[in-house]
Amino acid sequence: MMRLRHLTLGLACAGFLAALAPPAMAQDDNITAAQPTLPKQPLSIVSDGGKTHQFQVEMAMTPQQQEVGLMFRHGVASDSGMLFVFPAAQEGQFWMKNTLVPLDMVFINADGTIRSISENTVPLSLAVDDSGGPVLAVLELQGGLTAKENIGVGDKVVAAAFHDTK
Repeated sequence: MMRLRHLTLGLACAGFLAALAPPAMAQDDNITAAQPTLPKQPLSIVSDGGKTHQFQVEMAMTPQQQEVGLMFRHGVASDSGMLFVFPAAQEGQFWMKNTLVPLDMVFINADGTIRSISENTVPLSLAVDDSGGPVLAVLELQGGLTAKENIGVGDKVVAAAFHDTK
């Protein structure tokens, strides 16, 4: 679901993606099917109060994987999701083009704390969901799951992608 996700990028990628922005948007129109399931890794979220939520998440690491993301999927299991990891912390901006199911977008700081959450994003919407500041990663979960499980801003995401996983 990268498509238009990163409108602003870290300094290391800014020039490169700025040059590719128009073709990347054009390529988005050529995406017509879900990508195969990506490699998975364990991820947990430790909520305020100590409750731990366990997930097996697909790892969208390359620009191509991030561009397609969860497009054209017909569901997301409650114990799964997709993690988008960036080369450096950057402003995260995502949309729901070609995404058929509502998602919770969890924007994650470099230290693994949750910066912000866009809950129950609208399928197929072109509205931009913004991280509200630089983030290292975005976790997409089943729509409504963060509210149901009381996952919130400040909770800790523990995964190999984060330097500080304590």
